[in-house]
Amino acid sequence: MKTDPHPWAHDLSQLYAEVWARLTRGVHDRHAPARHPTLATVTPEGRPQARTVVLRAADKAAGALDIHTDLHSSKVGDLRITPFAAVHVWDASAHLQLRLEAHVTLLTGPEVTTIWTSVPAASRLSYGSTPAPGQRIAQALDYKKVADPASFVVLRLAVTTVEALHLGPNHRRARFDRGDDWAGTWLAP
Repeated sequence: MKTDPHPWAHDLSQLYAEVWARLTRGVHDRHAPARHPTLATVTPEGRPQARTVVLRAADKAAGALDIHTDLHSSKVGDLRITPFAAVHVWDASAHLQLRLEAHVTLLTGPEVTTIWTSVPAASRLSYGSTPAPGQRIAQALDYKKVADPASFVVLRLAVTTVEALHLGPNHRRARFDRGDDWAGTWLAP
């Protein structure tokens, strides 16, 4: 019988530690699957919206993730009305799916000045666009990108639940909740 190459999936505390290790790796490693998770929000009309984002910070102790975006993006409008989001990561090498739910706080202005100074100059052009992201334009390149610190927003996700599904030789699924101090419980896969 083939042995499971991911023994961390057999124990709730090890699985939870592995989830955060992979999220943290996504912040620092451009090639890590958690670098580009899918962020889902709900529009004011109640329609789901999902998009790929870049994970900029992961703090296991605080149970928090940071994502940077433009103040004028539709996701900011969605989150102003419904401040909850879901994050999805598929890590093929680990056979691991992560689904996280979070309450989102929008940080702007003086709250993000220090973070803005650490954003590389080329990346700053992602925050300040005329017209605003998602607006109709006549031609594909009819827009301007100008680094604008007033358009820079940090989405601070206070993770409320983590669900991990490991598709190893024996499938395992677990849920971890902030409300029970991340103790974890097994779920049927």
